[in-house]
Amino acid sequence: MSFHRHLPSYAVTPLHDLPSVAADLGVARVAVKDESSRLGLPAFKMLGASWAAYRVLAARYGEPEEPTLQALRARIEGNAPVTLVTATDGNHGRAVARMASYLGLDAIVLIPDVVSKAAIQAIRDEDADVRVLADDYDATVQAAADLCGDATGDLLLVQDTSWPGYETVPQWIVDGYATLFEEALAQLGGTSALLVVPAGVGSLAHAAALHCQRNPGWRVVTVEPEAAPCIAASLAAGRSVTIRTSTTTMAGLNCGTPSSLAFPDLLATLDGGIWVTDAEAAKASARLAEAGIDSGSCGAASLAALQHLKDAEGTEHLLTTDRTVVLLNTEATR
Repeated sequence: MSFHRHLPSYAVTPLHDLPSVAADLGVARVAVKDESSRLGLPAFKMLGASWAAYRVLAARYGEPEEPTLQALRARIEGNAPVTLVTATDGNHGRAVARMASYLGLDAIVLIPDVVSKAAIQAIRDEDADVRVLADDYDATVQAAADLCGDATGDLLLVQDTSWPGYETVPQWIVDGYATLFEEALAQLGGTSALLVVPAGVGSLAHAAALHCQRNPGWRVVTVEPEAAPCIAASLAAGRSVTIRTSTTTMAGLNCGTPSSLAFPDLLATLDGGIWVTDAEAAKASARLAEAGIDSGSCGAASLAALQHLKDAEGTEHLLTTDRTVVLLNTEATR
């Protein structure tokens, strides 16, 4: 969307070919949409967080004449300040904190204590008020919602998962992620592709599903940690389910409940849900590094998923000789 082009450090992220992987799979092309550097941060999350924060603040202060940071900041100045609040397992919280700093606002970021110290420090370095909770991701999200109460106070929740009664902001986040897929479509010259998308609560996968619905011929599968396959479990059940999670190096995907907003479209659109081990993600990360691609475990999960997809029964239609496969590398090394 045009809004993102007005943000600092905007550039179309690259699409890297992996010809040896394509040969292994027997498909026409495998390419990596590399989100290891997006809008000055090491992950794709700023696409959604920036647009959602913009819309939340425009609703509070009045829509600026132009959809730019400068116009929004001018609208905010002279009014009572607000604080942006979110829960995170890393990159989303850092993106919300960065957006707050651009606009001269404060940010409170709640984090489960399973997140690495380095990721927590990176958010603190954005001048956010970071609060680490001895709990899992789902409980941390609930704590952030409880902190904000309703939308009439001076604490505004910018959360990237949804539940009944809280779906407008998560939809804006999904809308922001559409930029990634619009870029990929242009980079492929209109060629359709199979998308392999790392998934936590499913907001990025939701954006991928909506892209597939708008563009015939595109397909999508998700990949999650073996320790937290909430989407795969929900697909198997035919309804959204909550699972118990455990520790994983794929901290950004360590979620126990799919977004209520995302799941209906995921159920209707996904061609499957795969889960991979930490060891498989580490091996994939090393292989991407050999190709010159900086990828953390979450981003490398998309490559790790391909062997499972190849070995699974009933997936022959997804890996045909004329198929283009696009892997999403969602983050740099943490």
